[in-house]
Amino acid sequence: MTIIDARICALGEGALWHPLREQLFWFDILGNRMLSTDAREWHFDEMVSAAGWVDHDTLLLASETALSRFNLTTSAREIVVPLEADNPITRSNDGRADPMGGFWIGTMGKAAEPGAGAIYRLYKGELRLLFHNLTIPNAICFAPDGRTGYFTDTATQIVNCVALDAQGWPDATPEPFIDLRANGLNPDGAVTDAAGNLWIALWGAGRIAVFDAQGNLQHSVSLPAPHITCPAFAGTTLYATSATQGMDLTALEQHPDAGKTFAIPNAGTGRTEPQVIL
Repeated sequence: MTIIDARICALGEGALWHPLREQLFWFDILGNRMLSTDAREWHFDEMVSAAGWVDHDTLLLASETALSRFNLTTSAREIVVPLEADNPITRSNDGRADPMGGFWIGTMGKAAEPGAGAIYRLYKGELRLLFHNLTIPNAICFAPDGRTGYFTDTATQIVNCVALDAQGWPDATPEPFIDLRANGLNPDGAVTDAAGNLWIALWGAGRIAVFDAQGNLQHSVSLPAPHITCPAFAGTTLYATSATQGMDLTALEQHPDAGKTFAIPNAGTGRTEPQVIL
């Protein structure tokens, strides 16, 4: 394990490896900023939380009021579609592109108000509500063939799976897939690898747990921060963001690397993050 970026995020999230740029992007949601491994950071006038790559210079950026095209060269931002822009209670949270070129994005209450959150999908210009009455939507990721989606409401401690049709839309009722209640674990961000295993960050547990495509625990990767939030693969290297949110002074002294961003070489075999098709 290495620290690839020592900038401390209050709520690091949304790790995205851009395959064309060979560059990692991630967010400090509470700091209204996006960071990258070339030491740059971009500041916004609202919370930002997740992104997908559109082309070499363009991201689809999720904020508390919109999904927008964001030019990495000019910092120009153009709204693609509003996202709960009329609801000041909520913000965006976890999001990821699916293998069909769609983009799934969760929303949640800024104070984690119960039931205030939802999950949407943007596909070919259409933003459709998929699931509602969620509290903290997380762990959005997909089987490599695009026919199964995964997500959690962290408050339930259960990761769900849902069958997807040929265009990537849910065509069945979500079902419980991984139940973490017995161990008191809180699933956060997640990503799948080339074999279809799920790598799930566990908030408060200081590790990423790996489950196979049948939902069986394979192993865990420990990291020097209690709140691990979101994994991302770049080839065989696993990246992970973390947070200091909710940690008191004693906890911060005990975990001086909390809020930093980590890399674990030779962790597994990732797959290329899908391109968002707008």
